[in-house]
Amino acid sequence: MHGYQIIQELTDRSGGAWNPGPGSVYPTLQAMEEQDLVTSELSGSKRVYSLTDKGREAAEAGQGTARSPWDHMAEASGPRLDLREAMHGLFAAAAQVERTGSEAQIGKATEHLDQARKAIYLLLAE
Repeated sequence: MHGYQIIQELTDRSGGAWNPGPGSVYPTLQAMEEQDLVTSELSGSKRVYSLTDKGREAAEAGQGTARSPWDHMAEASGPRLDLREAMHGLFAAAAQVERTGSEAQIGKATEHLDQARKAIYLLLAE
């Protein structure tokens, strides 16, 4: 499959709950290629990825030992899904400030994120 097909497959397998972006899929594919888990070749204008024998062995070894990420994402509901959506919204807002904000705005956003992180960890101490 090429990268876009992999993204679509992950989205489909999770029932639409997980829609990874190219910024996470392509670096992962590159790392997997460096580990000899996948190979790639150009097919027309697209790079197509295939599992190597080592990649197939790793996939088979992992079956049954843990739930797949798309299963975890597809099963998320209620407060867990709400939290995940809030995290995505927060990340998008912070990324926008990082891209377009002034130095002062970036500094203030960093302070807010640090405060939020600390407050969230405190929830686990309750």
